[in-house]
Amino acid sequence: MKHIIFGGDGFVGSHLAPKLLDDGQEVVVVDIKNSGHKHYKDVQFVELDITQADKFSKVEIAADDVVYNMAATMLSPLQIRSKRYDFFWPVNFHGAGNIMKSMDKAGASKLVQFTTDMVYGHTVVSPQTEDHPIAPLGEYGASKWATEQACHDWREKGMDISIFRPRLIIGPGRLGILEKLFKLIDLNLPVPMIGSGKAPYQFISVYDCAEAARLAWKADFPNDAYNLGSSNPPSVRQLLGGLIKHANSKSFLLPTPGFAVKKTLALLDLMNMPIMDPEQYLIADEMCVRETGRAKEAMGFVPQYNDMDMLIAAYDEYRGNIAQSTSQKLNAVPAE
Repeated sequence: MKHIIFGGDGFVGSHLAPKLLDDGQEVVVVDIKNSGHKHYKDVQFVELDITQADKFSKVEIAADDVVYNMAATMLSPLQIRSKRYDFFWPVNFHGAGNIMKSMDKAGASKLVQFTTDMVYGHTVVSPQTEDHPIAPLGEYGASKWATEQACHDWREKGMDISIFRPRLIIGPGRLGILEKLFKLIDLNLPVPMIGSGKAPYQFISVYDCAEAARLAWKADFPNDAYNLGSSNPPSVRQLLGGLIKHANSKSFLLPTPGFAVKKTLALLDLMNMPIMDPEQYLIADEMCVRETGRAKEAMGFVPQYNDMDMLIAAYDEYRGNIAQSTSQKLNAVPAE
């Protein structure tokens, strides 16, 4: 049996592979790029663009192999409205479909598929279980929901597919929209919040995501959808205030009227000058806390990392990258 990780060079996949290796498993990493991770000496690497269905013969899948799909096009970099469908759907939906078709052809039936909590859209009930109404607010969430529906079709044909819906995944190597926040804090500038900042904000650690995927394998790929999020997330105000204090910054939190800010951001989006994706700002002041009890019951998943520690670790990584870049520039200056 092999563990085949599509998108295995990416954020979650690069943390899952060493976990499986530590369990003594044979691992195959499939991705469009090769970043040369240390664990690659112990895995087979296959270069593949999952949107190219005719290239899947490069991946040798056996009937008893298990598959993880971590490949995805994310919300960063920002796209203008007219480009979002063509940006998200080829990988998130069609690529995932190519993976499931290749599995079916090989007789393989065990899959972990990562989607997103953004399939829910606006908050109807909080905390949100997996039974919350589905109503994506943009092409990213819509492409992921379509993938979940495709998974349902394949389940009816005999596949066992564990679907994970993570909150914003945070960890080493990915800053995304957080980089804008960190720059404001470094410059001692006001940090605007959409709304009062009283609503909670929930992350999920990349390490917890990788562990959830491993636990799905251990539980024989339970056939359901599962939220992934931290436990007891703090309010936006607490989270950002703690980060400002940690950074010794003179920044202060600036509450804003949520309705007006959202209208302004929507207008900028309409003018093809987005500064946030609608799927982010439309729910920014809502009580969107994802409940993870179903994953605990099905596979023993319990998130290990809290939101404040994750945010501070991301900021420290950001500062470390700046210091390293500055050092390299100084070392590159020839002596006179």
